[in-house]
Amino acid sequence: MTDTIDRTVGVEPHLDLLDHTARTNGCNLTELYQERVGTLLQDNDAFARHQQANLAEETVARITEQIERSGVKYLYYMLPTLHSRTVAKMVPAKHIVRNLEKGISFHRTALSDLQTDIFGNLIGGGVEAKEFVALPQAETFQQLPWDPEIGRIFCAAYEPPHLPVVGGRPLAVDARANMHRTHQLLKDTFGLTMKSGTEPEMTWRGDTIKPVLVPGHSPAYQVENLETMRPIYKRIEEYADALGFDMIEGDYEDQGQIELNWNFDDIELTADRLVTYRQICSQVAREFDVEASFMPKPYLGSMGNGCHHNISLWNQEGENTFIIDGVQELHMSQLGRWAIGGILKHAPGMMLVMASTVNSYKRFWDPGQFAPARADWGLDDRASLVRISANGRAEVRVPDAAVNPYLSHALLVASIADGIGNRIEPPAPGVRGEALPLSLGEAIEAFRADEYIQRSLPQDLVQLLLDTKSDEWARYCGAVTEWEYQQYWQAIP
Repeated sequence: MTDTIDRTVGVEPHLDLLDHTARTNGCNLTELYQERVGTLLQDNDAFARHQQANLAEETVARITEQIERSGVKYLYYMLPTLHSRTVAKMVPAKHIVRNLEKGISFHRTALSDLQTDIFGNLIGGGVEAKEFVALPQAETFQQLPWDPEIGRIFCAAYEPPHLPVVGGRPLAVDARANMHRTHQLLKDTFGLTMKSGTEPEMTWRGDTIKPVLVPGHSPAYQVENLETMRPIYKRIEEYADALGFDMIEGDYEDQGQIELNWNFDDIELTADRLVTYRQICSQVAREFDVEASFMPKPYLGSMGNGCHHNISLWNQEGENTFIIDGVQELHMSQLGRWAIGGILKHAPGMMLVMASTVNSYKRFWDPGQFAPARADWGLDDRASLVRISANGRAEVRVPDAAVNPYLSHALLVASIADGIGNRIEPPAPGVRGEALPLSLGEAIEAFRADEYIQRSLPQDLVQLLLDTKSDEWARYCGAVTEWEYQQYWQAIP
């Protein structure tokens, strides 16, 4: 990156706007952002407003007409969970107006996948825990292309209105709704919209799709391997197109591993599409009697399954603020550099979300497989945590295929808010950065140590994340593995 680029205020007009906003509010914008985070869950009218919007005449008319025209007979009322799964209840579609008003009730622990701890106790509340109410978001209705009688609709979770004190408030552990609120804060505080495009890699396995493997050679990009996967990727693209994706490219990357990409968009749409893409792949696997896995590191010596997040920030005029007008060489604007500074500062603390499983860390122990191990950035450098591969975007390379996209984007927003508000200048591109956690246990401790990241999430969500991941780590530490048998079974005498 050249040092001759003029970075004075005026070359980047949005910097002037940020200075004006900070002066108007009489405080640092990061402080303003964090202060607003603390008030988001105190809104007892949130349920009533959502309900009122659902029952607006035009909303009811639109969705009932969509359902009747589509022929959908059953609806999945769906919420993403803390661990990237989805839960739902099935209701006959004829009850849509009733559910727009009353919502669907779930046990509180559904959003933590009803996970029990090592002692058999439900994490996040026992059998006595209160239910929550999920109100559908009418604009998210879609018909499933593999069965036209089935539709799905995303929901937002709330405390039941009848509860004292908290009634009607957003449910703190709803990661999807939290990301929506967090993104709105970025817009309100900094005048910026985050867009992203993800790169979900995954591994397929089955007798009919075995790749051609030559010792010492990678199977990546081989047409023969793409041909083996042709029926599968064609079906995926067919379903994705029907669900509103703008599919743009795909390739074969390692044994059984393919990556299919769709166009970038606002983070709300990108996160929903990633969750939907996983469901598409699961359905296609059933149809072809093969297995589809988003396990981060299925094989040693082969590429792990990453899910790089390519992010950019756009102002209210629809301009990409990572680009300096008139500069053609590979570069990053001053505002973008501050955003990267925030990401690098909080990278260790965010690892619990970006690499959220025990298996995730096997990506970082397998040398030569392009997984970053330090909080650094570079220009078209695949070893960096943040790679500037093209003007206008920053590729965050740590997230893996099991990532919860609502949590990952929420934490990227929060770290960027810190970087921009406090003008955190990153080291020069290519400078060796801080080491990242190399196990889930280390990631738990790094998350605990980052108070800013913890304050950027609802405290109930923070505690639930720590409880579930601490239990996962404890179970792994207590497991006796095949590796241990091979090492120790007859090691002595």
